[in-house]
Amino acid sequence: MDTAKLKKFAQYARRSLIDQVSSKVALVLAEDSAARRENSAAINKLEEQISEHGKDQVIEKIAYIWFNRFCALRFMDVNRYTRIGLVSPIEGQFQPEILAEAKMGHIDEESVPEKIRQQIFALLGGTAPSQDPQAEAYRLLLVAACNDYHKAMPYLFERIADYTELLMPDDLLSGNSILAYTREAMTADMCQDVEVIGWLYQFYISEKKDKVFDDLKKNKKITPENIPAATQLFTPHWIVRYLVENSLGRLWMLNRPNSTLFEKMEYYIHPDEDVETDFLRINKAEEIKIVDPACGSGHMLVYAFDLLYAIYEEEGVDPSEIPEKILTHNLYGIEIDERAGELAAFALTMKARAKQKRFFRKPVQPNICVLKAIHFDEMEINEYMDFVGQDIFTLGLKATLSQFEEADNFGSLIRPEVTNVQGMLEILNAKDVSSHLFYSLTHEKVLQVLNQADFLSPKYQVVIANPPYMGGKGMNGRMGAWLKDNYPDVKSDLFSAFIVRNTELALPKGQLGFMTPFVWMFISSYEKLRSFLIDKKTITSLIQLEYSGFEGATVPICTFTIENAHKPNYKGGYVRLSDFKGAAIQGPKALEIITEQNKKQNITKTALV
Repeated sequence: MDTAKLKKFAQYARRSLIDQVSSKVALVLAEDSAARRENSAAINKLEEQISEHGKDQVIEKIAYIWFNRFCALRFMDVNRYTRIGLVSPIEGQFQPEILAEAKMGHIDEESVPEKIRQQIFALLGGTAPSQDPQAEAYRLLLVAACNDYHKAMPYLFERIADYTELLMPDDLLSGNSILAYTREAMTADMCQDVEVIGWLYQFYISEKKDKVFDDLKKNKKITPENIPAATQLFTPHWIVRYLVENSLGRLWMLNRPNSTLFEKMEYYIHPDEDVETDFLRINKAEEIKIVDPACGSGHMLVYAFDLLYAIYEEEGVDPSEIPEKILTHNLYGIEIDERAGELAAFALTMKARAKQKRFFRKPVQPNICVLKAIHFDEMEINEYMDFVGQDIFTLGLKATLSQFEEADNFGSLIRPEVTNVQGMLEILNAKDVSSHLFYSLTHEKVLQVLNQADFLSPKYQVVIANPPYMGGKGMNGRMGAWLKDNYPDVKSDLFSAFIVRNTELALPKGQLGFMTPFVWMFISSYEKLRSFLIDKKTITSLIQLEYSGFEGATVPICTFTIENAHKPNYKGGYVRLSDFKGAAIQGPKALEIITEQNKKQNITKTALV
């Protein structure tokens, strides 16, 4: 994928949207604004958010909400997942198809409420006063469309009835509008793969990332709200394939040695069959739980979807049932960045929709957990415990309720104290607290903590991750101190702590895959991590990239897979790319070496179709 155009667009879009939203904030917050008269509740909410988080952060958030939505709608338009072009014109025209149809008197009654339809017809018919009737009519159509998609994708299309709508950019129809540039960048070719959404996300935050690193040079530590921008790194597709094929694919091949799945896995390193007799048993595809505990925009989960689809097909499952099974049983993502989590969920929904035309009608949501910082004060939790019953609250549960106060800082590294999460959830969900406002708010927070703890429970057969990289110099004070207390042997960098944590998320004999800096293989400060991997786990394969072989990272990279068990006699597959200079050649050379090695083992492979 040629990403240069996407990068230019995403960076421009961020600056443009922030400027437009900033202007709208000043307009709607003016003392005599129409918004204050007509939408006082929304204005009050906006002022509360600005007071709590600061104006710049609120503006940044709203700008990104609209960027996400515009890109998502364009992707669906191009792939004809929308009933009518919502941001895209039909060929030969410029205005979005939904507006052109409305001007001819056609508005979908299912997605646009009667009252809104009448407003639109009045604007377009000239019976309602407006300085720009077409722009106003289109805004109403767009809001109605977003609200309609709330049913299928509530994580991305929250119902718009608040300040988010007030702060929508004004110019959406001109040749210089954000939508015009969105269409120009997100061409039909670009939108053939939902990977485009992940690239747009990385490029959108790239300038913010540069600022964070500039601030680091001035000794400004990375605060929780800036961790995503500082650490998000889009994993190259060939590395994604290598990781998924040698973790999920490997697990399946161990359990189904006669499977032809290997024919679809170009980067699969065939294990030594004489050694591989003791492994995690899988009876059926629905049993496999795969998690990416720092999932970003979901790139690894998206490819895992493809491989799982092939597995289900091989098992003879009806194609109409496969997408729902995958999203319900198999794929899990954890993230601290709300916008990235939304895009991961969107990407998986698009994969499912591509395979199942009626998927939007199914009440199926991807298992993506955005970890939230949740705080309880002592009196609040004590009164709640008295209300629901002290016998429910074990020491583990009480401790867990306080563990997520800095979830936006520590993320998946949190180790919940509570062990029987599902049992606790069943008991508390059965409690009727709806008639008690004070207790119901606390109840919702308790349930949210338990749901987050459930995602962080050790229940996964496969764990794959490109974890965040951050050395001690960049860590804020709380993170540095917390790592020393909780991960003393691997406290020097976030990625090393994630390696250990991910092995705790995996079941014994589970399969894991990582992309990390390769310093852990050589430097003395990572000696304990090396010992951990060599003496307690089994490295099943490893690819060491050339020193500057990964474009976008300022550190040398390796990618490797391990089994969550110690097998001292196991001989892994190793690929060293040090002699091959440049990022573009790393994937092809790795594939060439893997193919040659597999041929020596008389394993025939065919290209992925």
